[in-house]
Amino acid sequence: MSGARFKEFLLKVTSKVKAKEAHPMIEKELTNHYHMLSETFQADGRLKEDAEKKAIKEMGNPFTLGENLNRIHKPKMDWLLVVLFVILAAISFLPIMNGVPGFPNDTTYFINRQIIGYTFAVLIIGGLLFFDYRKLQNLWIVFYVFALLLHIYTGLFGVTVWGSKNWIHILGISIDTSIVTLFLFFLAWAGIFSKINKFSSWKKQVVLFFLFWIPILSYIMIPNYGLMTIYFFTIMLMFLFSSVHKRLAIQLVTVNLTAFVIFLTVFIALPSNEYIFQRLSVFLNPTIDQAGNGYWYLLLQEIFAQSGWFGHGLDAIPSVPSMHTDFPFLFLVHTLGWAFGIILCLILLTFIVRISRNAFKTKDLYGRLLVIGGTTLFAVPTCWNILMGFGLLPITKMYLPIISYGNTMLIIYAAIIGLILSVYRRKDLVEPTIKMQKTIK
Repeated sequence: MSGARFKEFLLKVTSKVKAKEAHPMIEKELTNHYHMLSETFQADGRLKEDAEKKAIKEMGNPFTLGENLNRIHKPKMDWLLVVLFVILAAISFLPIMNGVPGFPNDTTYFINRQIIGYTFAVLIIGGLLFFDYRKLQNLWIVFYVFALLLHIYTGLFGVTVWGSKNWIHILGISIDTSIVTLFLFFLAWAGIFSKINKFSSWKKQVVLFFLFWIPILSYIMIPNYGLMTIYFFTIMLMFLFSSVHKRLAIQLVTVNLTAFVIFLTVFIALPSNEYIFQRLSVFLNPTIDQAGNGYWYLLLQEIFAQSGWFGHGLDAIPSVPSMHTDFPFLFLVHTLGWAFGIILCLILLTFIVRISRNAFKTKDLYGRLLVIGGTTLFAVPTCWNILMGFGLLPITKMYLPIISYGNTMLIIYAAIIGLILSVYRRKDLVEPTIKMQKTIK
């Protein structure tokens, strides 16, 4: 009888909580509290039925309790992140407003494609915002296998652009599969790390070893060293926050560090990599090859030096190939000046910091890993693209998230933002899967 009375109590409480996603967690918390009170009263000498009635009474008015819980367990929206995204989206149109070097008559074409890209991006963000990200957790094998199949398909039927075979054409649409696979690997590893301690046996550790290194080798074969770098740092940071047991962490780090040393030794010894070391030498001293690869470093330095505080106007487009995709920061500094460049850096920094803080607002490990991985996917290419323009990092195919032109990149990053907003929206609705040492408000 008391059990039925408590169920009725729960129904009254949850009837006041609008977020249905929070109902299971609330019911579990109240049930635990109910049993604890009941056991306490029974220990004081009350009969079981009387103790259960007393426990329900002690929990208070169910409707009042429900209203209080409704205020706590509400879906949240990170409006600052949305506003920052809109600002960056608006800035992304600036490099293509007055034409693109090599395509002087196709301004409308690029702008229209950008508008179409952002239309899909908004739809994706909105869709994922209301999607329960936790449904992706157990699909890590699907994401990983699909990423590998996409790599294989691109290797067989892909198109080589700027020395990297990472494009395919489907129904007249060009897709950069390398960034798609990066996103899929990110989703796969978030799922793996959310249950990393289940991989404690040596057989499963061998599986993890190959799961980690196969994408690295795949990106080298394309080749795309930029995405390989992003992949490496993304996986490393997610691993760092994965709540892995200390012993397992030591084993995994030891094995993979040994493999890295062996890999690096073999990589350096291969004669076919002489070109890479030549490019690194030019990066360290561009003057040794002023007519070749060093020319680009010297040109970028010259463009930055001539920019001034307020730039030369949007009509003064530097003659640098792929300016709108690879060097949008350089374009913006040259045309709008260092003042705008500093403001843009502050916006990007705020955007990345905002995302990273959201990682520690959720009580769900999988959600935290998604946000940490998403933060890294933004931070690494952002820092590399800007520092590459200054000549502080080697020039490679490295986009500036959201701002660089490219619909594949835009849609993938829209999906990342959508997942991050989904995690934030449910931070007070999901059942805790990690111990919260400190709550960030």
